[in-house]
Amino acid sequence: MLEGKAVIGETDMLQTMQQDALNLAAKALDIFDVTEATEIARFIKKEFDTTYGPGWQCIVGTDFGSFVTHCSGCFIYFCIGSLAILLFKGSAAPEAETNRFAALEAVKA
Repeated sequence: MLEGKAVIGETDMLQTMQQDALNLAAKALDIFDVTEATEIARFIKKEFDTTYGPGWQCIVGTDFGSFVTHCSGCFIYFCIGSLAILLFKGSAAPEAETNRFAALEAVKA
């Protein structure tokens, strides 16, 4: 595991979910080498899918940007040493859903 304590950057998760995310990251780092970011992400995502239902996304790395829409209460971004982990359950933006349905109505008309 990477040396150092996890530092949470942003989250809207319940405390128990946050702790699950941190524990799973620590477990993943015990199993996988820090250079295996995809395997770490896969491990965390699959565990969250199993525990909290499907639709979770996980991004792991040392240098990445993101702009995501997530379900309320289902977002955490944290770092362990130099490794950053973004875990969230995806959600369509409300305006995207409205536009999609408007497009479908236009096709039907």
